[in-house]
Amino acid sequence: MQALPGFRDFLPEDCAKRSYIFMRWREVARRYGFVEWEGPPLELTELYRKKSGEEIVHQLFNFIDKGEREVALRPELTPTLARVAAAHEREFKKPLKWFSIGQFFRYEKQQRGRLREHFQLNCDIVGEADLAADIELLALCIDVLREFGFTANDFVVRISDREFWTDFLREKGVAADQWDEILQAIDKLGREPREKTAEKLGNLAEHIFATLKNGGESEKLSKILNALRVRGLADFVAIDIGIVRGLAYYTGIVFEVFDRAGKFRAIAGGGRYDNLIGQLSDGAVSLPALGFAMGDVVLGELINEAPHAREAIEQAIASDRKIDIYVVIAKEERRADALGQIQELRDRGYRIDYPLTQTKVARQFETAEDLGAHVALLYGDEWPQVKIKNMATAQQELVPHDHLLAHLQAQPSLSS
Repeated sequence: MQALPGFRDFLPEDCAKRSYIFMRWREVARRYGFVEWEGPPLELTELYRKKSGEEIVHQLFNFIDKGEREVALRPELTPTLARVAAAHEREFKKPLKWFSIGQFFRYEKQQRGRLREHFQLNCDIVGEADLAADIELLALCIDVLREFGFTANDFVVRISDREFWTDFLREKGVAADQWDEILQAIDKLGREPREKTAEKLGNLAEHIFATLKNGGESEKLSKILNALRVRGLADFVAIDIGIVRGLAYYTGIVFEVFDRAGKFRAIAGGGRYDNLIGQLSDGAVSLPALGFAMGDVVLGELINEAPHAREAIEQAIASDRKIDIYVVIAKEERRADALGQIQELRDRGYRIDYPLTQTKVARQFETAEDLGAHVALLYGDEWPQVKIKNMATAQQELVPHDHLLAHLQAQPSLSS
């Protein structure tokens, strides 16, 4: 029996790396004043159908549950956020600055950088229409990646403005009901042959290709670039009007993050979706909103490719795995005494391990070294004294067992 295609087993090493990524995500989000929330992993399929249309169903793990409801494992968090924000918007002051770390599922062909399940950081600001919110969100996205040791030489945030294109299409006399189709064609440019894109764009192809080549002017994009320059983050971004994000609910500034070498899929992406909450609440609640998502799969690949980032995560994991104390039981008749003090020390917050069964003393000290213990406590002939060995210096001393706690608390190398 093996894991299903596109799903992963997280062995201890993999789980430690995942925990490290989650920890860094949380630290930076909280640094920006975001608070954590979470939604259910199972939602009504209609929630996603209402947001993205019938075609989204083909990408879902969906089924009829025992209550005869059509449900689906969540492929993303934005619809859930919109549902929750609409239901609880009167309970919170605006803007909401929320983040979440959760698991998501898509039934699609697995490929490099995309599996059928992944973990994802979602950061959203709800209830603020000013451009300052877009700038803050972009800065947060950049700083999340900087937290892993990446520099402007490693990644770039490509920023665009959907309103640039809607204004463009309006000037060309294109009917509004055709906009999404054209924007999706622009979004796929680079992933499809130019001829195929030109066919989709029809008479607009020449104008759009020229605009993409020459770049477009946008007052909003210029303001964003200047604001990020003030923060010292301008080297991390580039204006690229070819970024439009294929999802129809985006309404303004959009962006995607790529590695500079161009080896991977987008590391993160997002933008403004001012109409989605109103759409999903049938107009009962209307709130401006914006957000981005960053998955663990592509980020993990980028970390593995960058020596400085890979070494940092390996060092952090190795340090976190070390224990404070290993208890060596040299005489089995002292096991009960040792276990009593082990429990007392664990209650104080020390990380402690010991042999579950009778084991040679030499093997126990080897285990203490393997676990990175700072000190070893030996319970043997010296009782009621306990021998303390500093594992780094090999220095040993005897301490009465009833003075042990005070002695350990005086050791700066221990974490309690």
